[in-house]
Amino acid sequence: MKIALFPGSFDPITIAHVNILQRAMPLFDKIVIGIGLNSSKQNFLTAEQRLQILETVFTGYKNIEIQTYEGLTVDFCRKINATYMVRGIRSASDFEYERAIAQINQTMMPEVETILLLSKPEYSAISSTIVRDILRNHGDVSPFVPKEALEFL
Repeated sequence: MKIALFPGSFDPITIAHVNILQRAMPLFDKIVIGIGLNSSKQNFLTAEQRLQILETVFTGYKNIEIQTYEGLTVDFCRKINATYMVRGIRSASDFEYERAIAQINQTMMPEVETILLLSKPEYSAISSTIVRDILRNHGDVSPFVPKEALEFL
């Protein structure tokens, strides 16, 4: 069984995340969306809120599972038996960052292959950071997040 991990903070999930996931789904038997919990980060949404939003957005997707995790992403890959990691790339700086992480992960867990999917051009400017800023300033995030997420935001 080909199991992939799609890790991220998803604080909040955006339509760009959804697009990457939808494009990755045919490649794997199962994709685990891993909500990474980092105690040193100040999150906008709680872990429970992010989990609830993702469960709502992906209701009915048979090959998607959603879990939270702490610690190293490669350790979580071991725990869920994932041999692939899916990441989205919006820009050259994203590529450099993701390349470095993928190479370190490969050293720590050689059996995990990182798959980088390029963002569609219409999603390349969308990030959780920008969406959080819009939310903090009471702006309309509806063009940037899945419609199922709006009721939580």
